Amino acid sequence: MARRLLVAVLAAAMTLVAVMSAAAAETRSWEHVPVPAEVRPQAGLNQAVAFGQDRAWAVGTDAVGRDAPGFPLLLRWDGGSWQRQGLPEVRWQGELLSVAATSPTSAWAVGRDSAGGTRLLRFDGDSWNERRPPRGVDVTQAVAGGGETWLIGTRDGAQALLRWDGRGWRDVPVPPGAVYGLHILSADDVWAAGSTESAAAVSHWDGKAWQQTIVYGFPRSAVGSVLAVSPTEVWAGGTAGFIGGPAGKPIPPLLVRFDGKTWSRVTIPTDFGGITSLAPDASGGLGWVAVARSQKWGPPGSYPPIVPGPDFLAWNGESFTGYSEPEVAGEGKSSVMRLAPVPGTATVWSVGRAAGPEGTFAPRILRFG
Repeated sequence: MARRLLVAVLAAAMTLVAVMSAAAAETRSWEHVPVPAEVRPQAGLNQAVAFGQDRAWAVGTDAVGRDAPGFPLLLRWDGGSWQRQGLPEVRWQGELLSVAATSPTSAWAVGRDSAGGTRLLRFDGDSWNERRPPRGVDVTQAVAGGGETWLIGTRDGAQALLRWDGRGWRDVPVPPGAVYGLHILSADDVWAAGSTESAAAVSHWDGKAWQQTIVYGFPRSAVGSVLAVSPTEVWAGGTAGFIGGPAGKPIPPLLVRFDGKTWSRVTIPTDFGGITSLAPDASGGLGWVAVARSQKWGPPGSYPPIVPGPDFLAWNGESFTGYSEPEVAGEGKSSVMRLAPVPGTATVWSVGRAAGPEGTFAPRILRFG
């Protein structure tokens, strides 16, 4: 009798734990993580990269004024808080636009100084040091993956792509139109998100040539983020290039999916805004979609007719669940959001900039998981 009672009690306890765990999973939300106190007003973040629960980098700018270009901003996550990283070699004003890394001891950051010149920094595992940027190229972004590091930029007004070969930057042929984002699986397996003069386009590099596909044939549409899960599952997100519409002419987001044969538009639970970032889950499948300036139609007859929409969309393989970013005292919503997943975990970072008081802006760091 006692044995049966003990088994029953243990079973009930396990059931309670399971229910509590499920409830906790269902109630998880995005949380605001403060930036270091020494980051000055009028700061913003542009991108982040993570390698573990205690290792991440974020880049941007701070102390931006009406007549002041600001200063490069580099933050490091140590597992407990974000710390400002010193840059003793950097003596120029401007901002850091992008950061990418192939390992915890090898990272690149792209910057732009107050004169408009490209700046390039490299992390060797111990410190960040300036490196000479490719001559004549206005670099805007660094992208890493599959042991590769590429740069996106322009040369004499034309698109430019460059690949690091271990000793220097080498030009790579470019697809037609513009390239805004890359997903690099290997040197001969690269996906590019972008646009042509009249449509959104995704291109694939096989090591010899690009094969471009129009994924949404509407003027002014474009995709800026691409995530290749497998040869038969690729996602790309951006804006649909809507012309006309309600007051303010908000633009609908664009999310498309490749099934190995065709690209199709995917319906998401928001009506306006722009998809700024896609992030994989712990297994490499699509995990998150970030939607900047997300809005949706309110109930029929409601005023205003447009209400705030979800800022983040979590994909479970079949449908999306919407999440709103947390409210932050004295600040508005984010206008820029870039996702940085922690590999092999359910944790993902979002960095960007949010509306501040009286027309200013503020750095924004959020974390889920």
